Formats: sequence, C-alpha cells, structure tokens
Amino acid sequence: MLAGTQMQSCRGLRAVRASAASVPLRPAGCGLVRPHLLGSPLTARPLAPKPLAPEPQPQPQRQSTIAHSGAAAAAGGDTPAPAAPVYSPQFVARRLFVFVGIVIGYSCYYLTRNSLTYTAPVMVADPSLHMDITQIGAMTSIFPIAYGMSKFISGVLGAKFSPSVLLAGGLMATALINIAFGFGTSLAWFCFFWALNGTLQGVGGPCCARILTTWFASKERGTYWGMWNIAHNLGGFAAPLVAGGFAKSMGWKWGMWAPGIIGLVVGVFVLLACKDKPEDVGFPPVEPVDAAKSKDAKADKPKPDIWRSLVDTVLKNPFIWGMALTYFFIYVVRQGVTSWFVFYLIKEKGITDAAQAAVRVSGLELGGLVGSLIAGRWSDALIRNAAGKGGNVGKRVTVVMWYTVGIAAALACFQALPAAVPAAVQWFNVFMIGFFLYGPQMLIGLCGAELVGPDSVGASEGFLGWIAYLGAANAGIPLSIIVKEYGWNAYFATLVAACALALLLLSPMTKLRSYVQREAAKKARLEKGE
Repeated sequence: MLAGTQMQSCRGLRAVRASAASVPLRPAGCGLVRPHLLGSPLTARPLAPKPLAPEPQPQPQRQSTIAHSGAAAAAGGDTPAPAAPVYSPQFVARRLFVFVGIVIGYSCYYLTRNSLTYTAPVMVADPSLHMDITQIGAMTSIFPIAYGMSKFISGVLGAKFSPSVLLAGGLMATALINIAFGFGTSLAWFCFFWALNGTLQGVGGPCCARILTTWFASKERGTYWGMWNIAHNLGGFAAPLVAGGFAKSMGWKWGMWAPGIIGLVVGVFVLLACKDKPEDVGFPPVEPVDAAKSKDAKADKPKPDIWRSLVDTVLKNPFIWGMALTYFFIYVVRQGVTSWFVFYLIKEKGITDAAQAAVRVSGLELGGLVGSLIAGRWSDALIRNAAGKGGNVGKRVTVVMWYTVGIAAALACFQALPAAVPAAVQWFNVFMIGFFLYGPQMLIGLCGAELVGPDSVGASEGFLGWIAYLGAANAGIPLSIIVKEYGWNAYFATLVAACALALLLLSPMTKLRSYVQREAAKKARLEKGE
C-alpha cells in the first residue's frame, strides 16, 4: 500500500515538472526567464520522496534595445568584464541623429561667437562708423569675461532645465543677437550686444556634455566626446568663410546677419534632432545605475536644492578642484601658444612676414583635431581592456598625463629648432603641439562629467570651464610681462612649468572611479549586506 502511494506521488511530481517545463518564457529585463513556480502544485504537495534537482535554465537572450553591462564590472571589481553593450539598429540610428545635432549645433555656436573677429576689419574700414582698432578691442575684451562667467552660471542653472531645449534656445538667442548687432551704429550698442552674446554662449558646452553622458556608455564615451570636440574646429573653419566672406562682398552688416540667419535655422534643427536621454524616445538608459529602485522611492525622495547640489557634488569634491586647476594650467599653455607663437617667430626666428609666421603655426588646430580623436579612442580602449578592474576616470587621467608630457616635449623641441629650419618642420612641430594640447583639453572635461552624477554634469562642466578661462586670461598680461622683462626663455620655461604642475595635480587621480562605478559598488555592498 505504501509502495503504491509512493508510485502515485512520483508520477504526480513528474507531471508537475513536465508542466513547468512547458510553461512559456516571459520577458524580464534584457533577457528571458521562466515564471517562478511558487504557489504551483509542486510547492503545495507536503510529501515528496526527495527534492528535485533544479532544472537547467536556458541562457538569457538579448531582446531589449540595449543589453547592459553588469554591476560588478562597473564597480571596478575583479570579475571579468561582460561583453560590450549591444544596441538595436533603431537605437543606433536615433542616437546618431542626436549626435549630429549636438555637433552641428555647437559648431554653429562657434560661428556666432567668431563672427565679429572676421567682420571687424570691414567695420574699421567703414567711414560711417568712425571706429578704430581700440574700439574693436574694447568689444572683444568684454566677451571672454562674460563668457567665462556664463559657462559657470549656465552649467549650474542648466540642471533645472532640458539640455536639448537650452542648447537650441541658446543658439537661436545668440543668432538673434548677431542680427541685432548688425543694426547698430554706436559703440555702446555694439558693446552691449557683444557682452550679451558672451553671456549666452556659455550655454552650449554644458548642455552638450549632459546629452553625451546620457546617450553614450562609459566604454565608448571617450571616442564620441573626442568626435564631438571637432565642433570647435568645424565652427572655427566656417567662421572666416561665412562671416568674412559676406562682410567683404556685401558689407559688414551681412558679416553679422549671415551667421545669425544660419544660427536660427540650425537652432530649429537641434530642437527637433536632440533629446535629453534615450528614455525620452522609448529606449532604456545606456547605464542604469538605479535600476533596483522603484519609481515610488524616487518620487518620495526630495530633489536637492540646486545650490546645495552644486556645493555637495562639485565644490566639495577635491578631485573636481584638481581637474579644474589642471584645466587652468592647460589653458595657460593653450592661450600662451595661440597668442604668442607668431610674435616669437618674428622676434626670435627671423620670420619678417607676419603672414608667413601665421602659416607656420596654422597646424595647431589640425593637430588638435587629430589628437582629440585619438585621445578619446585611447582612453576608451584602456577602459575596455581593463576587464572591469580599476577606475574609468583614472584611465582617462592616465592618457591626459601622457599627453601633457608630450606637450612639454614638443614645446622644448620648438624652442630648440634653429631659425634656418624649413618651414614644413616648424609647421609639423606646431601640429604636434596642437596634437598633445587638445587631447587633455577634451578629456579633462569628460573626466569632470563622469566624476559627478547626471544631475550635476552641467554644473561640473560650467565650473571647469570658468576656471579654464581664468587660466586663458592669465596667459595674456602675465605672459607679456614675462616676455618683456625676462625674455623668451622664461616664456617657454613658464609653459613647461605649467605642464609640470598639471602632472603633479593629476598624479593622485590615476585610479579614480566614475559616478556609475561608485553607485554600482554601493549597490553591490548593500546586496551583500542583505
């Protein structure tokens, strides 16, 4: 009798197991899993001859738009890194559209920013304006002061607003200012609108940084950040063609109106093309750091005050200060090179024609374009090859340090070149200075963005930009005094010393983890505690 009961029990268990195996899979996250069998007939039976071995589960299949990396690798643990994210064709196409929008949009910021530079000679030549170089200098001196403060303020306040709307709105506002500038006839009118232009120009960079960090994961972000950085070069290339060309052929007013009209059109395109984050168009985030938290928990948590958030996440972060001071010294070198190399070639190398000297230093921007792209890809490669170990920000800092050594070496080489060297050799030397110089300029901004949370990216970029432009300002009068009082040897010694100070500031940061890594590590510790 007992044996018959056991046989019936075993038959029932096999039937339940077969029934469970036939249950269809249901989607869960990025893969597929079986429904849990709690409450099934299996758990309701009190008697069983022995526990059943767990049934082998099928390997999850990537079904969602984005297959995310695991938390262990993000936390910089010792486990092997999972495969790189796999994106659907729809997501790739939409993200490319967003990327093109921010590149073209930020390039157009440079067009409306540099329009006066190439329109000013025609303004001076216009007898109806009664203007001279001193008045043009007054206008151009106002701009960097307003721009430096704008980057800081707009980065902080921008955390409260949509970055894509701010990016497009700021561009259209600067375009309208260019147009209004063209209707003026007095110095007061010109100074007012050019200061207003500088105030609005600072909106562009922090907004692009916020969009980039939400659409691109850390393992690929350096590459795309470097590609976005060519917007500086594209805008700088277009400005003399558009503003200078229209000013020369149609008068100085059109030198301002043409960039303004183009800015309005591009602003509308940016508004349509760019979205703040993938979730806004139905895609999952590329790096979900709080996926375990419920929406109700997020809703219950009060949003921190904007200034308190700035203080807590940016100003109280010693590494952000280290990045900012590094940026200061990098901008001292950058502005020192762009402002004084032509004078150095004329005074020390016997180049009598300023145009020839300008040609010899023309490789700076081209070298910067190539150096930025390679720096971004190199830092991404270091992160991918780390197999989940170490800090992502620290990997980028390592690249910055190598590039900074390259800056110092290229500067020393440029000073040591004899005056009789062919022009092509000097051009290539300047190309290499630009190559090494623009890599750190690009990556330091990316490091600052990855160190803080998504809500503080704009504030971080604004703060870093503000300190950077203080460095650029210190490359003007202070360096001119050094050259005048102590000579060109002291000038080059100052630039190399700035590189050495940047290396000293970066040396404690070679193992820094990103915000995403820190959050993933925190989550892992909480799960272990449970």
